[in-house]
Amino acid sequence: MKKDPNILAGKLDFPRAHRKTREDIAYWVLDHPEYFIDLLDFCFKTELSISHKAAWILEIVCEEQLGHLLQHLDYFFENIANVKKDQAVRPLSKICLFLAKKYYKKKDHTVTNVLTLKHKEVMTECCFDWLITDQKVACEAYSMHTLYLLGTEIDWIHPELRIIIEQNIHHKSAGYKAQGRKILKKIK
Repeated sequence: MKKDPNILAGKLDFPRAHRKTREDIAYWVLDHPEYFIDLLDFCFKTELSISHKAAWILEIVCEEQLGHLLQHLDYFFENIANVKKDQAVRPLSKICLFLAKKYYKKKDHTVTNVLTLKHKEVMTECCFDWLITDQKVACEAYSMHTLYLLGTEIDWIHPELRIIIEQNIHHKSAGYKAQGRKILKKIK
């Protein structure tokens, strides 16, 4: 049977964002990996009403099997900065954190062999952008943690991250303050 991206598009056009619905679609993609690139395409077709839903599904797929993304990292990082909807930015920021954790904490060779300096530069730029623009606290927290991990290799990141957190911590949410204090403690 020939692959039809419209099948996935139909699945992504769900009316309610229940976790179970998102998981069911993510597991369907995991069972049909030939649709992974279509899922990625839908994430970056921001003019589509399903693009943010595709990002939600992508997050779950990557949490379960990050390997599916690894062969498409160039495409992912070429397009990630173009996504602006907060519903889509949050899952993409979490995927960056998945990559950073596998690279820096777990030293997973499947990631260390393919995550390039260029990818890390784009990830750094996006995470800083997400910290200095108006984003939800989850996105900011994932960005802080990702930048902390990137800063263990790239020495200029921690001083810049510290400045941003210290400037914002007093007027942000309780969640931001909690994450900010954790990251500042790790940096110092």
